Amino acid sequence: MPPNQDAPVVRPITNADIPAAVDTLTRSFADYPFTRHVIAADSHEDRIRRFQELCLTRIGMVYGRVWVADAGRAVAVWATPDQDPSPAFAEIGPLLGDLTGDRAAAYESAEETVAPYRPQEPAWFLNTVGVTPEAQGRGLGTAVLTPGIEAAARAGYPAFLETSSERNVAFYERLGFKVTAEILLPDSGPRTWCMRRDPR
Repeated sequence: MPPNQDAPVVRPITNADIPAAVDTLTRSFADYPFTRHVIAADSHEDRIRRFQELCLTRIGMVYGRVWVADAGRAVAVWATPDQDPSPAFAEIGPLLGDLTGDRAAAYESAEETVAPYRPQEPAWFLNTVGVTPEAQGRGLGTAVLTPGIEAAARAGYPAFLETSSERNVAFYERLGFKVTAEILLPDSGPRTWCMRRDPR
């Protein structure tokens, strides 16, 4: 059978994709419950843009795996067990802290609350994923996530994610993830779901 001409082209990110990918992630998280809770309201979008850029370029692209689809209108950033990103977190941790602004305490308490529910064994961790609003509903989210899900399974690792959107839970369940915890974050934070997909 001929390949589906309408199927999104998914490929590993290149440096040329960074501006579009950062823009996609910024727009995807501009009004997301978790980022609203942990990142200061003043200059909120600028803070998210810098936060996502750091996570993409200093962590995901160096210590993990990143795929894009549709010229960067969809992007998925994974941390993998293959490399330890601790040096990068040590370096950019203070920068991320500055970006949370007056929500730094909420960010720290959210991390502390979720940490016990994260895998204790090696796993692929979905750091961030986004699809531009105008490109949603075309299968780009599934397409850009599939390479990471399949790579984790081939390597025998579980895939793990957290979401603060109930609508996302059903989407991830269709990709084989199961809810492992449902948490109400402190300080009037949003409900957050931990989800895991074990290798088959």
